[in-house]
Amino acid sequence: MSDFFLVRDDGFHPDDGAELVILAPDTDPATLDDYLEQALIAIEFPAMTDGRGFSLARILRERGYKGRLRAVGGLIADQYAMARRVGFDEMRIPAALAERQPQEQWLFRADWQDWDHRSRLAG
Repeated sequence: MSDFFLVRDDGFHPDDGAELVILAPDTDPATLDDYLEQALIAIEFPAMTDGRGFSLARILRERGYKGRLRAVGGLIADQYAMARRVGFDEMRIPAALAERQPQEQWLFRADWQDWDHRSRLAG
């Protein structure tokens, strides 16, 4: 069994071992333009309570980043929809987390495009 899985809207996939640029959560947003031509960028989440990576992903997309964006580290299924909404294409999770939170829990949150918290509050 692989040590990691990639989570996408259609479920778990084996980690592809792709070469990627990894950004720390404290990366200065002023430097993000330096990465816009990369094919694959990963943003680290040292803990599920550290949301700085969500902001970096949103800023990268707003600046025109078109490549694959991967969240790596301490995230859980409940954060999948938020990760997709801010621009991540996928998340990389450890196999131990995949055992505790099986694919069904992640797929339950794959309806991220249909759920808009702000419009539901306004409605």
